[in-house]
Amino acid sequence: MTTAPKKRPPQSRTGLTDTGVRKAADKSARTRAREFALQALYQHLVGRNEASAIDSFTRDLIGFHKADAAHFDALLHGCVESAEALDALITPHLDRKMAEISPVEHAILWIGAYEFQNALDVPWRVVINECIELAKAFGGTDGYKWVNGVLNQLAPLIREQEVARDKAR
Repeated sequence: MTTAPKKRPPQSRTGLTDTGVRKAADKSARTRAREFALQALYQHLVGRNEASAIDSFTRDLIGFHKADAAHFDALLHGCVESAEALDALITPHLDRKMAEISPVEHAILWIGAYEFQNALDVPWRVVINECIELAKAFGGTDGYKWVNGVLNQLAPLIREQEVARDKAR
């Protein structure tokens, strides 16, 4: 007696993996640029590698050709060059010392603060959402909640009019 093969459950078509992260095919070039920038900034924070060496290494990684190279350049070099200023912006909103923050969350906060200041074509809510997604994919278990809290405090200080306009709606 043979039994019928079990049917597989239908596949999700929502654009998310089973962990809730966006599927690679659904990622924009800017999202990919942020992911590569995060990895590059991690190398800078942990290994103290030079930005130019990190840049060369990162461009050779599989999938980099699908990323927005100009946005990657802006994030990597902009964050490294303005690291002290970004830390000064972020530090008052932390619930612990900067040295106690994981390098992943530190780099994500740099990306968020940098985009708030320099990527004015990206709405503030998109900046926060992209940083939350980075934290979910690369950070600690609940790191995304913490990143969200810090960036939600920072957004009104840097993009005061945009945030006020959105909250008034």
